[in-house]
Amino acid sequence: MSDPVNHPRHYTQHPSGVECIEIVEHMNFNRGNAVKYIWRAGDKGREIEDLKKARWYVDREIARLERAFLSQQNRGGKESGQSVVVPTQFDKPFLDGGPSSPSSRVAQKQSSRDQ
Repeated sequence: MSDPVNHPRHYTQHPSGVECIEIVEHMNFNRGNAVKYIWRAGDKGREIEDLKKARWYVDREIARLERAFLSQQNRGGKESGQSVVVPTQFDKPFLDGGPSSPSSRVAQKQSSRDQ
């Protein structure tokens, strides 16, 4: 029986029988929401929209990690008790602030709002 508040049908119809929340509650907000949208993509009939929402959260998480990395670099590296994000070769185009980087898209949006 489907409980529309605690266990709606689109929450419980995954073939594994696992509810998405059992997995994503162990993640941060952006990652959890991205997984949630991928997990349930199309369950309510809007698969492409769900996947675009997942991508939006992934882009926000990447931008957050980029800001954290750049902030650590500006502080001179690792402070006690904090982990250092080490970029890989795949991060370079994003850290360079190229046109496809999430941080440059955020900056573009902010500058267009300021005008």
